[in-house]
Amino acid sequence: MTYISIDVETNGPCPGINSMLQIGAAAFDEEGQLLEDISYNLELLKGSVADPKTMAWWLGKKDAYENTRFNIYHPQEAMGKFVAWVRKFPKPTALAYPAGFDFPWVYYYCHLLTGDCPFGFQCLDIKSYAAAILKVPYREATKKNMPHGWFVGLPKHTHDAADDAIEQGMLFFRMRKFGNYIDNSLNKTKGL
Repeated sequence: MTYISIDVETNGPCPGINSMLQIGAAAFDEEGQLLEDISYNLELLKGSVADPKTMAWWLGKKDAYENTRFNIYHPQEAMGKFVAWVRKFPKPTALAYPAGFDFPWVYYYCHLLTGDCPFGFQCLDIKSYAAAILKVPYREATKKNMPHGWFVGLPKHTHDAADDAIEQGMLFFRMRKFGNYIDNSLNKTKGL
């Protein structure tokens, strides 16, 4: 299995109404080793509109926004390249933080522009995973409530889709290691 951490930058909250500006992905093996990453900047979809609230948010991150507007690909070309890249890995499973935002964009663009999504419906939500490991309600599984050690040495969250996909993938594998440690500790305590 290959875990593909995905991240998107957009000009609004809703696929189909708004446009994806950038897609980034980072492939990790089962052990958490980064294999490869990619990123594409996309032209806006015809007929889409920019969301005023989202664009106001981007005003505070002008450099990051400008990073999404150079070396731009036609969306069909970018998604074709993305799908081909994902398919070269065995059993690709998407990771996202939060999956409820990023995965619908990837799923919509893949189906709209290539006719298929290489992940099927397979997307693991990193925030849900954290809630399960920490045994807290989903809404309490925020980064400020997660163990500090999970974040030490992680790349900075830059709002560059490839950078953020790498960061989020690394975070997932730290959570996974922590969860395995807890499980092993409980098994030893129970004599298993």
